[in-house]
Amino acid sequence: MVEMIRHLKIARDGAVKARTQAMVTLKALIVTVPDELRQQLQGLPKMTLIERCAGLRPGPVTSPAASAKHSIRAMARRWKDLHDEVKEHDVLLGQLTKAHAPDLVDAFGIGADTVAEVLVTVGDNPERIRSQAAFAKLAGVCPVPASSGKTNRHRLNRGGHRQLNSALYRVVIVRMRFHQPTIDYVARRTAEGKTKQEIIRCLKRYLARGIYQYIKAKQPPTKAT
Repeated sequence: MVEMIRHLKIARDGAVKARTQAMVTLKALIVTVPDELRQQLQGLPKMTLIERCAGLRPGPVTSPAASAKHSIRAMARRWKDLHDEVKEHDVLLGQLTKAHAPDLVDAFGIGADTVAEVLVTVGDNPERIRSQAAFAKLAGVCPVPASSGKTNRHRLNRGGHRQLNSALYRVVIVRMRFHQPTIDYVARRTAEGKTKQEIIRCLKRYLARGIYQYIKAKQPPTKAT
């Protein structure tokens, strides 16, 4: 099951990267097109821009305006194709992760993509998941001392698996905005003098602890030899 998830996640990540590049290229093209066309397209919301560009009719490519319309339309249609591909991967990843780790998927702020990243990382590094602290270190959320003089503090870890770390960060940001217990925790720690970065570090460590406990519960018991 995890190998199936890994295959789909590789395809999805590649499509997301290509979709982002298509949007960057499209916006760069719009800056250089003739004034009349640029004025029609600049400032539009993303999806409105995509639809407008995908519907352009360049006609025969006999002028800079026509070639610009042809290129812009091609990039917009490429973005739409990649967007549809990403949604297709998301549906399949949602089905597989829901079947393999339903409790994790149902946790607040943890979506199929985050669960997929966790399962793939754990599956690729089974020898490193020896304890809760080892998993935290793998995810790059273990505390790093940053004390100086009379100041006693820790900072975010810059090491570990960066994709997994990024997935945990996204979950924490969602919870800080919409999860009431997390909102209350942030308020309490802020009143204690903690910075936002220090609070995020604590929340990521707490999240990693919960994920590790779930993974440990899913593992079959080791037989005595």
